[in-house]
Amino acid sequence: MSNTGFFPYTRGRRLRQSENIRRMAAEHHLHPEDFIAPLFIKEGKNQKEEIPSMPDYYRYTPDLLLKEVEEIVSLGIPSVLLFVKVPEAKKDNEGTEALNPKGLMQKSVRAIKKEFPGLAVMTDVALDPYSSYGHDGIVIDGEIINDESVDLLAKMAVSHAEAGADFVAPSDMMDGRVGTMRNALEREGFRHTGIMSYSAKYASVFYGPFRDALDSAPGFGDKKTYQMNPPNVKEAVREALLDERQGADIVMVKPGLPYLDVVRAVSEAVSVPVSVYNVSGEYAMIKAAAANGWLDEEQAMAEALIAFKRAGADLIATYFAKDMARLL
Repeated sequence: MSNTGFFPYTRGRRLRQSENIRRMAAEHHLHPEDFIAPLFIKEGKNQKEEIPSMPDYYRYTPDLLLKEVEEIVSLGIPSVLLFVKVPEAKKDNEGTEALNPKGLMQKSVRAIKKEFPGLAVMTDVALDPYSSYGHDGIVIDGEIINDESVDLLAKMAVSHAEAGADFVAPSDMMDGRVGTMRNALEREGFRHTGIMSYSAKYASVFYGPFRDALDSAPGFGDKKTYQMNPPNVKEAVREALLDERQGADIVMVKPGLPYLDVVRAVSEAVSVPVSVYNVSGEYAMIKAAAANGWLDEEQAMAEALIAFKRAGADLIATYFAKDMARLL
């Protein structure tokens, strides 16, 4: 008889000895309904344009977008998150095109909701795709100003709600935008429109491929005066709690893999669902490693995504949504 504690009465390997037993004993599981599928939209017709830094991911013109959404729905994924690539000629410092009721975002929302009324459609609310400076707010004398930007973002959210968006997703990190947005939505009669707030969005290098996708890199400086400082965790919790109090229905942590500790801290602090964004740089790293034969893509994808659930995320925005849903 061994003297090493409870051995042999307790043997951890009993729960690891076959695939079925491992599945039975798994503490966390992935399901297609966990995923939010990001979609990039561009102007034009009959175009599906691969994003060079995001292999196998595309920008779609509105006509082809519906075919992509149809496949997403068929895989059991309940939600899409829409981003638009705005032509340079339509960009200015005030984000005028963002409020165009016939703009690319509004037009795309209406088309998706007409064909797939049950799908939860989320829309990116930020000025950087529309800004001639590539920043998430209005620029005056080289400064990204807060309050005037927030007023504009609230109008943008109402415009998306009018088009039929189920959730607006402010990704700007301006102070006070959730409360201002909630008040504007209530005032205009959109009390059922949800807010998924990017509560803890860090100033991260992992957004590089995304900025390629939308041509939204800042024209000067960086975004460190409004996006969060990577060393901070308590600040993320504070931001998430503030957003929850101001009316956010879902709070988000972005990026994902380098910030799993933040996902855990936020999930333990708030009472609303927590989403995490498995961002473009994380996607591109796995794709590049797999292309070089350094990693098995399916296994790396699955391991990364289950890490988010293990950390406490309820929802995962990921470019792997379709691939993982097929695998499941």
